[in-house]
Amino acid sequence: MSSFRAFLGKELREIVRTWRIWVLPGIVLFFAVTGPVIARFTPQLLQAVAPDTGLVIQVPDPTFRDAYLQWAKNLVQIVTFAVILVFAGAVSSERRSGTAVLVLTKPLSRTAFVGAKYVAQGLLLVTTVVVGAATTWALTLAVFGEAPLLPLAAATGVWLVWGLMVLGIVILLSSVVDSPAGAAGLGLGVFVLFSIGSIWTPAVRYSPTGLVGAPTDILLGRGGPLLWPVITGTALAAISIAGAVTAFSRREL
Repeated sequence: MSSFRAFLGKELREIVRTWRIWVLPGIVLFFAVTGPVIARFTPQLLQAVAPDTGLVIQVPDPTFRDAYLQWAKNLVQIVTFAVILVFAGAVSSERRSGTAVLVLTKPLSRTAFVGAKYVAQGLLLVTTVVVGAATTWALTLAVFGEAPLLPLAAATGVWLVWGLMVLGIVILLSSVVDSPAGAAGLGLGVFVLFSIGSIWTPAVRYSPTGLVGAPTDILLGRGGPLLWPVITGTALAAISIAGAVTAFSRREL
């Protein structure tokens, strides 16, 4: 346990001192800040363009829900892509650079190595998204004068289950594939498969596929039961980490 804590501390310090502290938080906070503003002024932007195109565009007055939907859409699409791309080299990069050999010669097991990687990156992801959600809520309240907290918290919480599952899959792929680009490509392929599966009702109801569109459905007030998607998504994250430990244990350093 002490070696796990020491390596986890090293991972967290690396996150704070390197580019990792800027990329994912920068992306999330950018969309958290711009989402409510874009939602508020989209009708004016469309009306400004309409005279040049000859089109007549009628857009209903924006509400807080439009700002929340912007946040949910950016989480599901752009932030998911960012998680896959940023963490695709979490294990393979250290193995290829030789730093994994250095830490594993100390009393650190490969299970602790992979586990600490997942916990450190997961803490970064959860902290970043919670701060982003708080920023979205505050700016939505400032711009629209109304910002109920519960639907935003529910949509963000469901996405975090999805995000931590995707992180587990990416850690697994990074343990199996030597190239970060290869792991990222496979991760994007997995995301596409889940997105395609979201058009099949049984998959949406009983598998992690139901987490793909859940944040948007919650905000639109049409969300169904999410017990099975949450359970299976959490189970898939755990299975992915167990698979990553197994795969990494069999790799030569």
